[in-house]
Amino acid sequence: MVAAGLSPGPRSFHGLVAAHVLAGDAEGAMQSLRRELSSGVRPLHETFVALVRVFAKKGLATRGMEILAAMERYKYDIRKAWLILVEELVKNNYLEDANTVFLKGTEGGLRGTDEIYDLLIEEDCKAGDHSNALTVAYKMEADGRMATTFHFNCLLSVQATCGIPEIAFATFENMEYGGEDYMKPDTESYNWVIQAFTRAKSYDRAADVAELLGMMVEDHKRIQPNARTYALLVECFTKYCMVNEAIRHFRALRRIPGGTKVLYNEGNCGDPLSLYLRSLCLDGRADELLEALEAMANDGQTIAPRAMILNRKYRTLVSTWIEPLQEEADVGFEIDYVARYIEEGGLTGERKRWVPRRGKTPLDPDEFGFAYSNPIEISFKQRCFEELKLYHRKLLITLRNEGPGILGDVSEDDVRRVVERLKKLVVGPKKNVVKPKAASKMVVSELKTELEAQGLPTDGTRQVLYQRVQKARRINRSRGIPLWVPPVEDEEEVDEDIDELISRIKLEDGNTEFWKRRFLGETRNYLCEEDNNEEDADLDDELDDDDDDDDDEDDATKGEEDEIDEEDVVEQTENQARDETKDKPSKGPKQYLQMLGVQLLKDLEKTPVSSKKLKRVPEIDDDEDWFPEDPIEAFKVMRETRLFDVSDMYTTADAWGWTWEREIKNKMPRKWSQEWEVELAIKIMHKVIELGGNPTIGDCAIILRAAMRAPIPSAFMTILQTTHSLGYKFGSSLYDEVILLCLDLEEIDAAIAVVAEMETNGIKVPDETLDKVLAAKQSGNSALQPPPAEEEE
Repeated sequence: MVAAGLSPGPRSFHGLVAAHVLAGDAEGAMQSLRRELSSGVRPLHETFVALVRVFAKKGLATRGMEILAAMERYKYDIRKAWLILVEELVKNNYLEDANTVFLKGTEGGLRGTDEIYDLLIEEDCKAGDHSNALTVAYKMEADGRMATTFHFNCLLSVQATCGIPEIAFATFENMEYGGEDYMKPDTESYNWVIQAFTRAKSYDRAADVAELLGMMVEDHKRIQPNARTYALLVECFTKYCMVNEAIRHFRALRRIPGGTKVLYNEGNCGDPLSLYLRSLCLDGRADELLEALEAMANDGQTIAPRAMILNRKYRTLVSTWIEPLQEEADVGFEIDYVARYIEEGGLTGERKRWVPRRGKTPLDPDEFGFAYSNPIEISFKQRCFEELKLYHRKLLITLRNEGPGILGDVSEDDVRRVVERLKKLVVGPKKNVVKPKAASKMVVSELKTELEAQGLPTDGTRQVLYQRVQKARRINRSRGIPLWVPPVEDEEEVDEDIDELISRIKLEDGNTEFWKRRFLGETRNYLCEEDNNEEDADLDDELDDDDDDDDDEDDATKGEEDEIDEEDVVEQTENQARDETKDKPSKGPKQYLQMLGVQLLKDLEKTPVSSKKLKRVPEIDDDEDWFPEDPIEAFKVMRETRLFDVSDMYTTADAWGWTWEREIKNKMPRKWSQEWEVELAIKIMHKVIELGGNPTIGDCAIILRAAMRAPIPSAFMTILQTTHSLGYKFGSSLYDEVILLCLDLEEIDAAIAVVAEMETNGIKVPDETLDKVLAAKQSGNSALQPPPAEEEE
């Protein structure tokens, strides 16, 4: 253009600058601007904006500010260029420079847009810069735009990770009680505060989380939990050893696709998923453990190595819940403990030391140099017995609350028999302490039985056996080992008539519709329908005496009562009907009024009633009992005065749509059996292998021993094939035990299959064992052959 005698104008230079900007050449763009200025041409507004953009992309905030100053000298409006400079600095990860430029602009009177305020607050919070985020928020409010839920959530995301949950909770209270709808907390707000309490390094925060949970349930019409909410709740209740609550919320989480991945959290924060699996194992909840593994399989979530931590007996979660608990598995061969010690790094100092976990402390990650030492597990067998006890105690309490009429038309004798039966199921039969019999009064068979039970030789005369027993007892006393006593087998009483009467007792836990009808007076319990005659009073006294006897007979039931009363921490806010009403104790049977509402008595100042009705509301005097003694009449007064409404009666399951909760809670627990335990163990082992876990040879041996105790010959092959697929081989003595057991059970095909499996995997079968199998096979074939027909003469 110059050679042709033409003078380039501002648009020509703008095109040149724009070309350098698109190429990312900041220096070339600046040289073009200098050339334009030296030509005496006034640059366009767009030219300065292009230069600001290229400097921002390069992180040259100072030079961008110089361009803004040049624009002011040319009397251009710099607000748009300033916003572009801040936005580009943020997008290109120059956040500190962006904050500096933004704050200088606001001090100079520039006003940001809603988008730039949101962007800066969000990015500052992501970077953990709480101070700048708060400063930007104050500037935004000074410009007339109030902070919304989005901005508070950004601040909460930083406060939740600072280690002081009270800061996050203060912000949450400001949102909750600020009074404006645009700043009310949403699901993410609750999530951040729950996370702050859950991952705090201070003391037990489960009570604070339960309080938040109650607030969230009360506000269920506006907000509902998401997968992250359930994952944080599972993490919290697992961390503080509240397994029942953790299971409840995990059942809700597993119904959300990808829920276990959210709980896993990429292994961060102590790997909450592994902690949950291990807590189930420690509590003997094999059924829930299998349920969790199946949920992981559905989500495609592999099992983490942290979940497969070995205990002191070299067993993983596959078998640590199977009795015997504190014993290493008998794998059929002698274990070389010295070689194991060397392999674990004992000679080089790399072997981790066991550190005991004292008290009810959170399941924190392992300390450096120490191996995690879990507390003593509860066996699956014991867990099943405990759940049955709790269930029957609920039935006993329901019978006492509702009265004998719940059983139908029955006699007093039948009621007493039902009570005695439930008592025996809850507390157990009275057992006298069995003391060992004096050795001098024992016959030879009794002496041999005691010696055999302790693994001592049983040969010799009576005098030799007597001396051997006496010596064994002295050794046990010196070592603090309890003396051996013959086991007493309790014969289980089966009374179909009593069981049929017990089956009539229906639990209504979680049945909101039932309690709504009870509150409205549409249904009454049998104690309210009947007159309090002497016979009923005597019967109730007997029920009360039974409870007293429970405390006298077994102090352990106190712990069970506490467990029932505190089984659901969240539901403490749901059942507040007992103390709030200030009822006088009636002379009749005890009325344990079960209310499912989140709030029983509302504050009269908050109750929306008209002025006329307000005059009719009686004054509440703490010194007077203004409720009638009859519960039905008390409910009627509450309805008339609007102190409590049916719409306020709901549970967590109702609020959050847990349709499965009521059925699980009122279902009778399954009775323990060795067959069921083996079935669960095999399923868990296969599921763990499917998810990438690696059970130990001890796990396989424990499951095989459990199948032999049942016995379940059909499971032998499944366990052996799985063991061999993992590359393990048992000792020959264990294989011999399996084969001989099959022969004793006349399961010849199972014995032959075991022999074939051994030969397939290169395991030598002893000749004696083969001879026994062949002999059993031949005898079985001869028994099946029909007798030869007699020849006709």
